[in-house]
Amino acid sequence: MELRRLTYFCAVAEEENLGRAAQRLGLRSPSLSQQIRALEAELGARLFVRSPAGMTLTAAGAALLPEARATLAAAERGRRAVAAAASAARAWTVGVPPGVPPELPRRFRIAAREAGVALTFADAGSAEQLARLRRRELDCCVLTLPADTDGLESVVIHDEPLGVLLAPGHPLAAHGAIDWADLEGQELLWFRRELAPGYHDAVLAACHTAGWRPAVRAVPPRRALLLAELVSGEPVVALRPRPAAEEPGLTWRPLAPDPPRLRLALAWSSDLPHSGLRAIARTLAC
Repeated sequence: MELRRLTYFCAVAEEENLGRAAQRLGLRSPSLSQQIRALEAELGARLFVRSPAGMTLTAAGAALLPEARATLAAAERGRRAVAAAASAARAWTVGVPPGVPPELPRRFRIAAREAGVALTFADAGSAEQLARLRRRELDCCVLTLPADTDGLESVVIHDEPLGVLLAPGHPLAAHGAIDWADLEGQELLWFRRELAPGYHDAVLAACHTAGWRPAVRAVPPRRALLLAELVSGEPVVALRPRPAAEEPGLTWRPLAPDPPRLRLALAWSSDLPHSGLRAIARTLAC
């Protein structure tokens, strides 16, 4: 017996209607009817009583139904076991953007270890990650949102507000929190747009909406260079999440009201059977 025909048989038995079962399976009713008759011919017994009211199992059909379900369940367990073994046979390559919160790779490794998966990380901006993911050079990636996730599965795994990162001697460092109006006249240290165009534009749009239209100074995603710019004595600030406050020699202050947010998503190609990825995504999801 073909698994395909057992799937069709179970669908008709559960729907008790050939048309509804065909719609559920994405088939035409005549084609589904033909497959059911072929299964009956193979088994040498009628499986359904056909009537204008629908399809009712015969005694033979009722005897087959639990066995068919068990067979299909066993086949699915086998498929998952093979997928898990194939996934574990090599290390997954995971793209991560510059400046990713330091606890995220650690959480990722813990979740992957529980799923029986080995990881290697590749450092790349979101735009480059998307291109590499679609070329199948990455198994999955951590994207800075918003990003073009068409054709991908994705789950948000990190979401936190941005605040103001500045030198301890900066005049605004004396504030417990910084209002948008306080930033007037400050230059913004920001990353090059090609690294993550969606996030780059979304944060600047939030600044403009709040009434702050800063001059933007591009800075490479290197902590030493960011530190050097911020402690230069010039009226410059950066927008970063709170973990940036742990950077030695710098100060972080919350931004109010309605600060822009850093949102990260785990993304992978929807046509890849990575059941382990879905388990990891569920563990990491916000």
